[in-house]
Amino acid sequence: MNIVEQVLAGSKRALARAITAVENEYDEAVEIMQQLYPHTGRAHVIGITGPPGAGKSTLTDKLTKEYRRQGKTVGIIAVDPTSPFSGGAILGDRIRMNELTLDEGVFIRSMGTRGSLGGLSRKTAEAVKIMDAAGKDIVFIETVGVGQSEVDVIKAADTTIVVLVPGLGDDIQAIKAGILEIADIFAINKADREGVERLNTEIEMMLELNQTRVDWRPPVKRTVASLGEGITELLVAVEEHISYLQKSDQLSMRRTKRTQNELMALLDEQIGRYILKNITSSGEFTAVVAAVERRERDPYSVVANLLRQVLR
Repeated sequence: MNIVEQVLAGSKRALARAITAVENEYDEAVEIMQQLYPHTGRAHVIGITGPPGAGKSTLTDKLTKEYRRQGKTVGIIAVDPTSPFSGGAILGDRIRMNELTLDEGVFIRSMGTRGSLGGLSRKTAEAVKIMDAAGKDIVFIETVGVGQSEVDVIKAADTTIVVLVPGLGDDIQAIKAGILEIADIFAINKADREGVERLNTEIEMMLELNQTRVDWRPPVKRTVASLGEGITELLVAVEEHISYLQKSDQLSMRRTKRTQNELMALLDEQIGRYILKNITSSGEFTAVVAAVERRERDPYSVVANLLRQVLR
């Protein structure tokens, strides 16, 4: 059996090898993705995002165990900060999910951001597809701890859970720019802390002001993930959102948008590579850079000329 057949058969080792091939852009990576693509589109993808220290890993761990009790298989992509030395993921998340690694129905992969902004790795979408093709019913994407602008998870997930914690000092800041728009469900974790009522009220107030969501108002659920409290209620909210997506046709609309984004990203990548290989490495480009530096040429007309060359 080749690697694609092994992935389709659910082999954990083949899954790991396929994701490594894609992440490191090995020669066989494109062929693997081409053969796996027809077998994708069945898994429900759940994004879990929020500020550092919100308890995203513990929440993912507890939700996964709940899904496993239902007999569903789960894939987890834990996006970690990148080591400045090796370029690999700093494996904080996987350590906190140690118990799950012994479960045959769960596959966990840590991925480094590798300089990518937005809280995700550039290869997250491909890793999701590989897990999907391997037959995972649910795929979790747990982002690196994010701020206000790092909201790329909405491009990869069907359902996005934004995890917030009371008493961080800038609760309302975390809710404002960007994050309010991407949340399908809010989870106030560590809800046994002081300030939970205030944070809950602030989220509800912001939802009142946000008129962009007509059919689905993101529910606010309270959890204490470390004690397993509120997990069942959060899972019910996820299932209700899945049902809403299917009945309202939002699921197919979101996935169409995601396909558009993926095609644009692939085009950007391929064009960028072509330019690097055929244009920027030439002596002519070096001369153009020098001319722009001396203000003999302007960068806008230079780029227009380069684009004409590429398109020709």
